[in-house]
Amino acid sequence: MKGLILSGGRGTRLRPLTYTSAKQLVPVANKPVLFYGLEAMAEAGIRDVAIVVGDTAGEIRGAVGDGSRWGLRVTYIDQDAPRGLAHAVLISEPFIGSDPFVVYLGDNLLAKGIRPFVDRFLAERPAAEILLAHVPDPQMFGVAELRDGKVIRLVEKPREPTSDLALVGVYLFGPEVFVSARRIRPSFRQELEITDAIQDLIDRGLEVHPDIVDGWWKDTGKLEDMLEANRLILDTLARRLDGDVDEVSRVEGKVIVEAGAVIRQSVVRGPAIIGARAQILQAYVGPFTSIMNDVEIRASEIEHSIVLEGSVIRDLANRVEDSLIGKNVTIHRLPVKPSAYRFMLGDNSEVGIRW
Repeated sequence: MKGLILSGGRGTRLRPLTYTSAKQLVPVANKPVLFYGLEAMAEAGIRDVAIVVGDTAGEIRGAVGDGSRWGLRVTYIDQDAPRGLAHAVLISEPFIGSDPFVVYLGDNLLAKGIRPFVDRFLAERPAAEILLAHVPDPQMFGVAELRDGKVIRLVEKPREPTSDLALVGVYLFGPEVFVSARRIRPSFRQELEITDAIQDLIDRGLEVHPDIVDGWWKDTGKLEDMLEANRLILDTLARRLDGDVDEVSRVEGKVIVEAGAVIRQSVVRGPAIIGARAQILQAYVGPFTSIMNDVEIRASEIEHSIVLEGSVIRDLANRVEDSLIGKNVTIHRLPVKPSAYRFMLGDNSEVGIRW
């Protein structure tokens, strides 16, 4: 079986961060989201994986390389524009050939990986196997209708959903899907929708098996989901202190302090991770916080947040919460009078000020 990871999206819901970085490389628990998908492929026994890339191709190639660190052989397939998931499948046909394959959206996370679904697909060999999860807002997803345990209809982002079963961003296909992908027409979004291709398989009388995901699943395309995924993964980590923690500081609970990190006169309360060469100085790092490499937190408090490489947070009077802070950002208090706010913000930024 082969693997196909789709990483061509522009990540508009995570702007302004994704103006300068691929959304699939934003870290969760200090590891790029995309890497979790590659790990899931390797754990399922897949060795040949293609990554469909778009505008951020160079960045993704630089991060993943040839895939050898996961025991994979990685090929890159260029998609000239976001033309839909079914289009990404079609342009990958020369790589896939007649082999069965897994399609995995590069910004998705599954708690328990994909091994059980791969094993079932290879044993039963339907035309497709789709992963489903109960969600509170099905109108935001592709939705499946089941009857007597069989998939009878799929609708992409329905205005009035008839089911709360959303399509998780993992699909398993046989070569029959290429015929269906060529038979469909672009949607109102001018994209070839994977839901339409799967519906065509159903309409042709071919088997499409549903699988309800056991455990959590997250589409990390929004800030809230990114922070929730970070929380869920941090809670699975085992305590490890490889950095330099002074005797005055307290490190409580599930905390990873990477080699080269320094903690002085501070409190770190887990679950949390402190990256290599980070400095936590006279500060508080609260639960569900990921501090990446070379970050400085000085005389400030932060929790339930993600801070990327090279950023500095210092001398803040109020706690930072529920935040995703990009690379090489500086947030600090200016000791000037009269008191005033001074900003330099990217497009689609949001600043909340608590009085």
